[in-house]
Amino acid sequence: MEGSEDVQTAISTIQRFAEKYMFWLNPQKVTPTDVVEILILSVLFYEVLVWIKGTRAWMLFKGIIVIMLFILLAAVFQMNTILWLAGRLVNVALIALVVIFQPELRKALDQLGRKRFVTALFEFGIVQETGRFSDRTINELVKASFEMGKVKTGALIVIEQDIVLTEFERTGIDLDSILTSQLLINIFEKNTPLHDGAIIVRGDRVAAATCYLPLSDSMAISKELGTRHRAAIGISEVSDSLTIIVSEETGAVSAAKSGVIYRNLTQDTLREHLKMIQNAEPETTRLQLLQRRLKNVKKRRENAD
Repeated sequence: MEGSEDVQTAISTIQRFAEKYMFWLNPQKVTPTDVVEILILSVLFYEVLVWIKGTRAWMLFKGIIVIMLFILLAAVFQMNTILWLAGRLVNVALIALVVIFQPELRKALDQLGRKRFVTALFEFGIVQETGRFSDRTINELVKASFEMGKVKTGALIVIEQDIVLTEFERTGIDLDSILTSQLLINIFEKNTPLHDGAIIVRGDRVAAATCYLPLSDSMAISKELGTRHRAAIGISEVSDSLTIIVSEETGAVSAAKSGVIYRNLTQDTLREHLKMIQNAEPETTRLQLLQRRLKNVKKRRENAD
């Protein structure tokens, strides 16, 4: 008897909590139209996330998620002051986002107009493996950097990682060439058409040359460093890339990552920096995990048969 009374007391407590804090949840009957609507919204949300992932908006999006979680908690516990402030600021925030990310939004609408929706539906869920660069690429980068350093040829080499640098790639000239030390030396040779600006390395290929990078406005940067080093730090502040810098004045080789510059590197230390990002685990999506699990189940069934 006492056990049943305890259960009833617990159930009534949960009901009172739900009535007090979950009053805004009103379960409705799900219809086929609702299912179709959910699928459409899911596809649109997925496409928006893919677009955001390839722009600088990704960092801002993470911050927005944190704010939304706080607002959700405020709604659950009826924190009226926070909800009032959020309601007043939401309109201003939306306008500010449109102004700040106007170039990215224009690009997204342009891509939306060119997209083949039927093909996109069949390609939905297909994961393309984008592996890191090879050991050969590391050797070519190290060789080219110090060969250019010997003759004091300035160079700026941005190595892309998880955050796609498409918006900076658009400012340069597309190459899509296999990375070799001879190619890098020829690109940065003085008085050649492609020597000015940075190159972007994607995997084992040079994606683009003569790219313009954002300059860092950090006051902590040494006055000894010029525009090339400031641009390397700037791109490392807005992405997860590693940038190799060869000084035109001294021939010294440096590297910039996460807003920090590592100066006067040797061949071994530069190779270590490249190995660190080469061995870094890329971000794994839930879709990739699901595909891996399905493959494992398939293998188990084949082994069982």
